[in-house]
Amino acid sequence: MYENIKRDPRYAQLVRERGRFAATLALLVIAVFFAFVLLVAFVPGVIALRLVEGSNLTLGVALGFSQFVFFCLLTWVYVRRANSDFDARNAQIVADALKKAA
Repeated sequence: MYENIKRDPRYAQLVRERGRFAATLALLVIAVFFAFVLLVAFVPGVIALRLVEGSNLTLGVALGFSQFVFFCLLTWVYVRRANSDFDARNAQIVADALKKAA
């Protein structure tokens, strides 16, 4: 059965697409994270700006929190696609391999 799955061109395509999608999301996470780090390192005055006069909330805190929201959103995007697309295609490939093995 495992050999049938490995030889199935749909499986190879699924692995490629899933890997490409995960890599794209990972690169987005890395880019956003390092953009924030570079902003802190090279433009600290911008990070220290207060969002509201007299408030202790700075742009840096808001951007840092926004990163976590963004990362959670990307996780949701991946899980949604995995549950709707990748898992369905994977189940079909396994079902077809089981039929061939029987």
